[in-house]
Amino acid sequence: MNESIGLIGLGSLGMPLAENILAAGYPLTVYNRTPDKAKPLADKGATIASSPAEVAQGSRFVITLLSDDVALKAVTLQDEFAQQVGAGGIHISMSTIAPQTARQLADHHAGFGAGYVAAPVFGRPAALAAKQAWVCVSGEAKARELVKPILSDIVAQGIYDFGDDPSAANVVKLAGNFMIGAAMEAMAEAMTVAEKNGVSRQALIDMFAATIFAGPIYRNYGSMIARQVYDENVGFRLPLGLKDMNLVLQMAGEVNAPMPLAQLVQGRLVSAMAKGRENWDWTGLAYGAGEDAGTTN
Repeated sequence: MNESIGLIGLGSLGMPLAENILAAGYPLTVYNRTPDKAKPLADKGATIASSPAEVAQGSRFVITLLSDDVALKAVTLQDEFAQQVGAGGIHISMSTIAPQTARQLADHHAGFGAGYVAAPVFGRPAALAAKQAWVCVSGEAKARELVKPILSDIVAQGIYDFGDDPSAANVVKLAGNFMIGAAMEAMAEAMTVAEKNGVSRQALIDMFAATIFAGPIYRNYGSMIARQVYDENVGFRLPLGLKDMNLVLQMAGEVNAPMPLAQLVQGRLVSAMAKGRENWDWTGLAYGAGEDAGTTN
């Protein structure tokens, strides 16, 4: 059986994913809009393709890790791409996209006999590189089962199956990113009020991240928020966080589900963008709480 993998997109998550694929022994073909970025992978054995369709032509499994719905649809809604994935091939979409985009892609691929599995990932680049990320999957049952062992090999410490609806994994991913954003806002507000009462921001989060809020979001993001250094260790840029909050609110609007906290987080991100912070990590939304309280420089 041909277990060759194609990868389209070599951003902050795509590059460590490519290295994991090669380290796991899978034949790999890659494509990136900026070809120079792919050159280090060629030295490690990857084949560099000149187009997304060329990636699909030579790979049984094609992974896309692109920044947004527009970029993903521009590549994968082309008939040539789906034709090259072909019968027996599977497109694995790891991007954070709108649920309706996932349904559209699955329907389009089915017209060419190609499989489609949504597999968005939770984890910053370092976690992905260490194969300590978590992945949600949804899509046609047979395709999901074929994809799971590969995801376990290259990225995931855990895989969570959300069934046949190709949009379900993206619903979960957006819900999760909303919860992360809400947690960052909560941490920022708590640290700000503690600081104004003479308590160390770092001491506060050190306690909570080890006790009643033990977990990677409070431990890792909490430390960044305590230090208030948002332009270092940028794993997920602030504009992408805003894109995701916009998708969360779009998803909620389609089913008449009010999300006032999501609107607050979106507002923090919009404000940060307006102040020229587009190169910050998205944890930078937390800076707004200190600004409001007059504790930032």
